[in-house]
Amino acid sequence: MADVLGKLRPETAALLVIDVQDRLLPAISEAEQRVEYIRRMIEAAKVLQVPILATEQYPAGLGRTCETIQSCLEGITYIEKMSFSACEQRLIDRLAELDRSQIIVVGIEAHVCVQQTTLDLLRMGYAVYVCTDAVGSRRTLDAAVAFERMRQAGAIVTTTESVTFELLGRAGTEAFKKILPIVK
Repeated sequence: MADVLGKLRPETAALLVIDVQDRLLPAISEAEQRVEYIRRMIEAAKVLQVPILATEQYPAGLGRTCETIQSCLEGITYIEKMSFSACEQRLIDRLAELDRSQIIVVGIEAHVCVQQTTLDLLRMGYAVYVCTDAVGSRRTLDAAVAFERMRQAGAIVTTTESVTFELLGRAGTEAFKKILPIVK
């Protein structure tokens, strides 16, 4: 089992962005705020050189990733999926290539794709960090129950700013100067 008490570090972490798609967002509670925190987490990951993976659930039917997030993920190859869990073979293979033990999770929906992915990642031995401010659902109760279930299963339920500063580790660096405008 992964060391969930270990400190997040850029060299052991990866960011997984789950299904932030055009046709899903209109129904998501506080969607604009969720997208903004997802964007911040992506920008921080880029500064800190944390690899980023992104999924799309049935894009032919649910549309592509929203423009705000697409523009941050330029050059990223999306992993298309049909299962609610992102842990299909393409993602599993990509995670193995990256050789990272800590997975930061953001995306939609908390109680479906995010929860099922998190539970599968935990079963596979990863330490999973779920950023609650960057994860949404249609109904707040569904999200709240999903966060509790993921916590009970062993995920670290946290926020984007907490994750960002833990990855950063210290002030006064060039990375710190680049991170400040992202979190403000």
